[in-house]
Amino acid sequence: MAGGGRQKRQPLYDAQQRARRDATAWTLVQGILAPLQFLAFLVSLALVLRTLTTGEGAWAANASVVAKTGLLYAIMVTGSIWEKVVFGRYLFAPAFYWEDMVSMLVLALHSAYLVALVTGGLDTGGLMFLALAAYASYAVNAAQFLLKLRAARLDAAPPFEPEGAR
Repeated sequence: MAGGGRQKRQPLYDAQQRARRDATAWTLVQGILAPLQFLAFLVSLALVLRTLTTGEGAWAANASVVAKTGLLYAIMVTGSIWEKVVFGRYLFAPAFYWEDMVSMLVLALHSAYLVALVTGGLDTGGLMFLALAAYASYAVNAAQFLLKLRAARLDAAPPFEPEGAR
C-alpha cells in the first residue's frame, strides 16, 4: 500500500441510514436497553458463579437468568425494528450481518436455558453451566456491538489533520 496507509473501509451507515438512525426513537430504546441488559448480565453472572461455587442461591440465580433473558428478548425485538427502520430489513442487514448471526446463538442458548428450567431438563449445575455458555456468547456479541458503535463514532468524526498539513 502506498504511504503505509490502511485500506479504507466502508462507512457503517450511508447518509440516509445515518439520518434514519438519528431520527428514530428506536435508537434511544437500544441505548437504554443495552446498558440495562449489561447490568443484568453482571449481576446474574455473579449469582450464577455464587451458585456454582457454594451451591447456594439457585433460586436467585435462576430468577436473574430469566430477567436477563427477558431483557435480551426485548432488545432483540426492538433491535430488529431499529434495523428495519435504518436498513430496510429486520435482520441480517449487511452492516450487522455477523452481529445478528451471533445474536441467533445468544438467543438459542438463552431460550434453551428457559426450556430446561421449565421442563426440569437439567439439574441446578447443568442450568448454571448452560447460563455460563449463554453469557459467554452474549459477551462476544456485546463486544461485536461495541466495536460497531466505535466504528460509527469514528465514521462521524472529522478526519485528523496534523498541524501544518494544509
